[in-house]
Amino acid sequence: MNSEWEKAPRFVKETTNPHFEEDLQFNIAPGGPQRYNRQTDKPVQYITVANAQGAEIGYVWFNDEDAAANWIVRKDGGPAAFNEGDRWVRRLYDGKARGMTPSQVLAEMIRESPSAASSHVVPGSLDEAPNPEALRARAGWPPRGTVEKAATGTLFGLALGDAMGYPTEFLTMEQISAKFGPWRKMGMPLSPGDVVRVTDDTQMALAVGEALAEVIGRAEETRRAPGTQEALRARGGAPSLTPAAVEAALRTHFVSWLRDPDNNRAPGKTCLDACAALERGIPWQDATVISSKGCGANMRVAPVALVPGLSAEQRSGIAQLQAAMTHGHPTALAASDLTAHAIWLIAHGCTTGDLLPQLRSYALESRQKYHADWLGDLAHKAGAPDPASYIAFGWDECLGALDKVTAALRSSDIDQDPCVAVGPGWIAEEALATALYCFLVVRGDARSAIRRGAHSSGDSDSIAALAGAFAGALRGPKYWLPEWIELLEYQDRIRALGRAWD
Repeated sequence: MNSEWEKAPRFVKETTNPHFEEDLQFNIAPGGPQRYNRQTDKPVQYITVANAQGAEIGYVWFNDEDAAANWIVRKDGGPAAFNEGDRWVRRLYDGKARGMTPSQVLAEMIRESPSAASSHVVPGSLDEAPNPEALRARAGWPPRGTVEKAATGTLFGLALGDAMGYPTEFLTMEQISAKFGPWRKMGMPLSPGDVVRVTDDTQMALAVGEALAEVIGRAEETRRAPGTQEALRARGGAPSLTPAAVEAALRTHFVSWLRDPDNNRAPGKTCLDACAALERGIPWQDATVISSKGCGANMRVAPVALVPGLSAEQRSGIAQLQAAMTHGHPTALAASDLTAHAIWLIAHGCTTGDLLPQLRSYALESRQKYHADWLGDLAHKAGAPDPASYIAFGWDECLGALDKVTAALRSSDIDQDPCVAVGPGWIAEEALATALYCFLVVRGDARSAIRRGAHSSGDSDSIAALAGAFAGALRGPKYWLPEWIELLEYQDRIRALGRAWD
């Protein structure tokens, strides 16, 4: 099968608010800092850090047996506490670089704590906790089983990554550096009128999200209707959440996007052609571009991972359906399913270290699973010998893309172009893989993930959008700068979906 993807140049005013140049995230030194292990299930000792006013803002913990140490910010500490934590994280990096044990670094922190005029160690605060999770609870954070406000964090992360990568797409690394500086210092670009403007990536993600919200809203109305409870129990769920209902809603919202006057961000030809065919009312299996596996299939799939109450089968089926309605190549379906599963895993407590093995396991389990209820006769129309062979082709390409991520992460060169390390991202499995690399190479740091994705030579907006979605699922919305969100296009629609699903 041939792959097809087309992108036209985009135009944006490349101005940057000087306030956005402030480097507020944890910086990463060239080649990556030396770190202690960041997790242990053993007891830890910790010190309490307070701000100049004496309010607790976080804790530094350690366990020598596992060579582990980390910083935990208090949930109620506000943005200043997150930013102040950089000082204490740097002390840990510095101690590791000097060959010190975690306990030696903590002793040095206590001994050399700055004055109470700035953040400082609370005298006599050295204490013990059963494990870091207990200390997280003391800091006010929920258990790691689910991420607080993951839907809001994910959707804002996707949109902000999309916006940051918007003006860098189609530029070389040298051109990006000349216009925006080094990737660690990238600010959020503004369009005329001081708007953080997004592309069709965010527009189509909202189309998918709002279509699903519409279907689920109808399902809830049916569920509440008198006399329906017994029938619903017999059917095992809401009758409105069917492939036909989801397809109809997606079709409506895709066509609305096609005709929206704001659909002027040079969208991909595949999406335009397929949506125009959907508008004519023909079966979607005939409307889709069978040969295309462009990243338009999975740049918009994030909302599928965020809808509460979906079964694993529904989540997989919907993820593949929304892709297949425009991009009929099996790799587009598998990459979209895998992207949604990655977001779901992260939002439900999967660590960055476990993510790639979990995704590989899921891909292997899914290799020959063809969702006939959701996909109908798509495999036959694609000319595949059988449905299992059709979908296995896509999963095998995704497994190869995961291998590239694993290999790239072995390199210590965090400053290399992610598109050289993994792939340019114009096609679905590469967009997923390169975004995973950008997210994992900075160990899930939210703002660093989208900066790393945007400062790349390939499909920068889609790569940064997916990296932002992963980071938002991990961190929630708190790590996105309010200055960015206040100027973000479509923020009201994003908030509405986030409120509904969080």
